[in-house]
Amino acid sequence: MSQDTRTPDTGGRRSARASRPARKRRRTGRIVLLTLLVLVLAAGGGLYWMYNSLDGNIKGVDIEKALGDDRPEKLPTSGQNLLVLGSDSRAGANGDLAGGDVGGSRSDTALVVHVPEGRTEAVAVSIPRDTLVTRPECSRRDGSAAPSAQRVMFNSVYAQFGPACVVKTVEAMSGVRLDHFLEIDFAGFKDLVDAIGGVTVDVKEPIDDKQSGLHLAAGEQRLDGTQSLAFVRTRHGVGDGSDLGRISLQQQFLTSLLSEVKKQDLLGSPAKSYKIASSATKALTTDSALASLTSLSEFGRSLNGVDPQNMETIMLPVAYDKKDPNRVVAAEPNASQLWKAIREDAEIPESAKKSPATGG
Repeated sequence: MSQDTRTPDTGGRRSARASRPARKRRRTGRIVLLTLLVLVLAAGGGLYWMYNSLDGNIKGVDIEKALGDDRPEKLPTSGQNLLVLGSDSRAGANGDLAGGDVGGSRSDTALVVHVPEGRTEAVAVSIPRDTLVTRPECSRRDGSAAPSAQRVMFNSVYAQFGPACVVKTVEAMSGVRLDHFLEIDFAGFKDLVDAIGGVTVDVKEPIDDKQSGLHLAAGEQRLDGTQSLAFVRTRHGVGDGSDLGRISLQQQFLTSLLSEVKKQDLLGSPAKSYKIASSATKALTTDSALASLTSLSEFGRSLNGVDPQNMETIMLPVAYDKKDPNRVVAAEPNASQLWKAIREDAEIPESAKKSPATGG
């Protein structure tokens, strides 16, 4: 997967709605890797003390000071809102994976996960990495201040300024107050899949992507960790070659990943849960409030009531940029409708789920 930023390198909620056939088909099995992690950790229940040896695996980042006080209001109806990032630094173990000769660090996957009060359902909004956004004032990695900038590619914010600035940018563009941030390293993602024993996906059309190293025939394919990583990275073999097609593959893979966990009853076996948790925690960076196994386990157990059948993944509505067709911008009023519904924990209008950019 190319990291050249000059080209598009892009990676019900209510019971009444649950009765709608189309809605049910959309939401069935949709899940994000965060949910897998917290469920794995929660599976130990009162035995989470067994995982104390994993505590040192979790890396924490104190982002509160960087965020400051100029943030969206925490509304009584806001539930829990998390920013989940998939990072692709190509450093260390990542450098041995396909495309490892490319320098720099990017956030290939970004999801805003909203868990309403009551925690029985959830929605995850994927933000295409080629989205042009207005970045607020942020601190550079050396501590110096960088003024706000317009028409900045979303994934470059992480590369230049780190996770705190990504949180600030998402809060500014959405008006959603984020409670936590979690980052999953892609090399660790590979190890997680290998620990599970692989994942089976249904490939709709043959994929031949030299840049990601992925070559798959159509039909059911059993993927190991390396192949799975290439599958969620690939863009050249699907859709119009942009991030929009890759997002759909990522959603499909995560659905298959959850199905594999269920089929193997990994969550019912403490030994298997430990193995998965070990791989997951090594791949994980969180905000400081979650940066311990105890805190993460408690948070995971608080999500036990979330039914995967009540989870939905939506792509932020985007349109092709008029000045640069290789980039996308938030489509209005669709995007504003989506963020408003999440802020107010309200039903998401169907119009807020539609994107004028159809490359995916």
